[in-house]
Amino acid sequence: MRLLSFLSAIETALGIEEPAPQGGKWDNTRMINYHQGVARLALGSQHNGAPAPLGTVLLQSFKLADGTTCLKAFLKWKDNPAEPVYAIYEKPETSWDGEARAIATMWLNGLVSATESSDFSLAKTG
Repeated sequence: MRLLSFLSAIETALGIEEPAPQGGKWDNTRMINYHQGVARLALGSQHNGAPAPLGTVLLQSFKLADGTTCLKAFLKWKDNPAEPVYAIYEKPETSWDGEARAIATMWLNGLVSATESSDFSLAKTG
């Protein structure tokens, strides 16, 4: 899975065609460095033309000793101290779209929790 394709799958799973959480419209920025194997999706919304950052998804792709690919997703939200890590190991049965949906769901759940409670934390996985 290419980093740019996976970022697009995450954005699609977030429902970028729908209004952004907390109102407004989505305002996302991608940064990709294929040489380093990293990508960053900065997620935000725009309210009356004013940008409001919501958080980020940072992806790191690397080869394991056995030659398979591992993709780690680091989730971060504005005003939320939790920083869970989600690891995906390339296997024949890996559903990249399913993994993108899982990451989007975790990110949206963390965003909602951050706005509801200041003592929210997610358990790290991977």
